[in-house]
Amino acid sequence: MILSSVTVSLVPSLQGGPWIYWDSPEISFAKAKAAGFDGVELFTESADALDPDVLLELLDSLELRISAVGTGAGKVLHQLYLTSPDEEVRLRAREFIHAMIDFAGPLQAPVIIGSMQGQVVEGIEYQQALAWLAEGLRDLSLHAAEKGIRVLLEPLNRYETNLINRLEEGADIVRSLDCENVFLLADLFHMNIEEESIAQAIRASSEYIGLVHFADSNRRPAGMGHIDMAAVAEALEEIGYNGYVSAEALCYPSPDRAAAQTIAAFREFFDQACQQ
Repeated sequence: MILSSVTVSLVPSLQGGPWIYWDSPEISFAKAKAAGFDGVELFTESADALDPDVLLELLDSLELRISAVGTGAGKVLHQLYLTSPDEEVRLRAREFIHAMIDFAGPLQAPVIIGSMQGQVVEGIEYQQALAWLAEGLRDLSLHAAEKGIRVLLEPLNRYETNLINRLEEGADIVRSLDCENVFLLADLFHMNIEEESIAQAIRASSEYIGLVHFADSNRRPAGMGHIDMAAVAEALEEIGYNGYVSAEALCYPSPDRAAAQTIAAFREFFDQACQQ
């Protein structure tokens, strides 16, 4: 079954970024439930920003699940990333994500490695950066396996990284790791920039897709840009995708209206795909 999810950011300094809700969990989760979402994707400053036990109580009361936990604050706020030429920075990046895995474990939510994968900096060979990324992912996958959760590698567009841009490249590195709990996050906004065909890329990397980010070509909510969402939904149904489609989109024109647009698009396109 394909489930709906909406993003919640608890980092006020990043206001304006691609997250739908920005209020406290008590307010944002209740809004997500009222809007009709099955889950929420959480973005926090650090692993100790919230108490997982308190979150679980709130989630249970609303019959919601955490679809994923983002780790990007490590890069955006602290400049930590897994491919830094500085070994100390690489170690601190792993420590940050280790802590996020500890936080996500009780929630049984996967952790996302997006911006924290980093990039190939001047003076460093691409293969060396790729080796550092693989080393970090292996370490993180072992720790996540102890918690019974997944690690999700997110290919990003060329304007955000020069490392992993396409699903095929992500699948290659995941395949090389031989780790059963490392999967890909297929973000439609990034894929619109990098893939020749979003639907075909989904089909080609079907066995590795563990989460989908549901946003349109302009990063507004699905249905407000030019991505062929019907084709995307059909491809996901065709490969038997069984997971969350999560709205990592701008809260345009407002959080509540963005949420309403997203859930309407989810129902339109996925109901249509199911009927074909």
